[in-house]
Amino acid sequence: MKAQLPGTDATIWMEDSAMASTTDVYFSADVETDGPIPGPYSMLSFGLVYAGAFDGKTFHRPTDYRRVFYEELRPISDVYEPEALQVNGLDRDRLLREGMPPEVSMTAASNWVRQIAGNARPVLVAYPLSFDWSWLYWYFVRFSANGSPFGHSRCFDIKTALAVKAHMPISASGRRNIGPAFRSSRPHTHNAGDDAIEQAEIFANIFEWEGTLGS
Repeated sequence: MKAQLPGTDATIWMEDSAMASTTDVYFSADVETDGPIPGPYSMLSFGLVYAGAFDGKTFHRPTDYRRVFYEELRPISDVYEPEALQVNGLDRDRLLREGMPPEVSMTAASNWVRQIAGNARPVLVAYPLSFDWSWLYWYFVRFSANGSPFGHSRCFDIKTALAVKAHMPISASGRRNIGPAFRSSRPHTHNAGDDAIEQAEIFANIFEWEGTLGS
């Protein structure tokens, strides 16, 4: 069976539907919040972008990064840290009036991910994964009518991938230490949609890289 990979010009041959179900379809994710953990604090915005696919042999980089889901959310509590708002620049009072209800946003995002992935398996990608995953998984489970499109564990940590491929300690694999070969040409703006795209480019650069440290 011949199938078109989502968001690419690539076509792969699949002997049966089982091959499609073992193909990873990646979604780069970024969140902006008003505190350190979900529940007591709120996710104020998040961005998801189609970031490529891997069939076990070939990584297919997107032809563009126009498949983006971005939403600004209504806060779920009255608790927040002013320092977090200074970083992301979001107006919490405006979001209390105009932000999307989490039930609507998370259900729509879950459906969007599943639609793009089709019969393949969606995988969430972040840098570092721990923060963005904890927020999105909690929000999907708590608010989405369809639960998490990434299950409870389909995720990819770019920071770990860089550490393994470049033979670096995790403690030295933060964003500040990304080498020129991996960097995105896009600025880090603290807009969740923009930063998800920037991160998707970094992810593809690291995934495709076959060099050695210093090369």
